[in-house]
Amino acid sequence: MTLIETGFKGLLLIEPRVFEDERGYFMETYNAGLFQDAGIDHKWVQDNQSKSTYGVIRGLHYQLNPKAQAKLVRVLEGKILDVAVDLRKNSETFGQWFATELSADNKKQLLIPRGFAHGFSVLTKNATVFYKCDNLYAPEMERSIDIFDEKLKIDWKIDSLKTVISEKDRHNSSFLNAEHNF
Repeated sequence: MTLIETGFKGLLLIEPRVFEDERGYFMETYNAGLFQDAGIDHKWVQDNQSKSTYGVIRGLHYQLNPKAQAKLVRVLEGKILDVAVDLRKNSETFGQWFATELSADNKKQLLIPRGFAHGFSVLTKNATVFYKCDNLYAPEMERSIDIFDEKLKIDWKIDSLKTVISEKDRHNSSFLNAEHNF
């Protein structure tokens, strides 16, 4: 497993070692010892999985402190554009976003530390996304930022006429008005 810096402190792209043969493949998706050796000490307490169709955009979600969540995201089926927005006020990358394609084929993962908003768009007919969280879901602490925020200008790689967005995500706060305490 290789941990790759993204230019955002704590936000890491993870490439697993994949062992393939005539039976299929094997890969290690998480190793606490490797993470601890790299100074990453998350205690995962909740696993989530979603399945979505092409054009779905979910996000940009996060939880306030003290219920903030780090996430370890991977794709089991299909392909997504995974996006993390830095909300940490004292960070050199505050207000900037990082995007990467995660897919069942490339088997990459994204480690998103606390203090980031997270979202993704589905780039294939279907996508199944699996992610670990280091804090339990706390609806009273959940916040969201508008996926089409003019300050962020995220390119979701989806034709705007084909986007599918939940009613809840249609009413998210702008980046400038978003509540965050990181």
